[in-house]
Amino acid sequence: MLSILDIVEDTMVDGPGFRTSIYCAGCPNACPGCHNPKSWNIENGRMMTTEDIMKIIESDPFANVTFSGGDPMFQPEGFTELAQAIRKRTNKTIWCFSGFTFEALVRNEKQRELLRLIDVLVDGPFVQALRDEDLLFRGSSNQRLIDVPRSLEEGRVVLYRPDITI
Repeated sequence: MLSILDIVEDTMVDGPGFRTSIYCAGCPNACPGCHNPKSWNIENGRMMTTEDIMKIIESDPFANVTFSGGDPMFQPEGFTELAQAIRKRTNKTIWCFSGFTFEALVRNEKQRELLRLIDVLVDGPFVQALRDEDLLFRGSSNQRLIDVPRSLEEGRVVLYRPDITI
């Protein structure tokens, strides 16, 4: 079960192309200037099963998937189960937004398990002083677009390049 604030279909702001964005509840980062402070409290979401969410994801054969929030890494077991279902039942890419850094996530066993199923991670807390509306798919310049499979394989952060297909 996952605590979910909202699911937005056919959005184009949470990664390339059309996406089904899963906005979870619960975020310990509480970044000043956050665009979604309602997401901080996990109690603000409604509980949904992986199967409930998969019905929505599978209803759109063209949209890829984004995990956002809140912070999906705050519910790593549930999002790992969902990501495993996406991998097993579709050929969709998975992007994930997290206020945690890649380096911190790989040190946590449960979060690292979720990372292994993600194509691109947008990492790092939102920093209001570094806000830049011209950045691609992120809010502040400290945040990175990370090619997760290559980063895990090489043992270092490899930035996602939008000109290379994942």
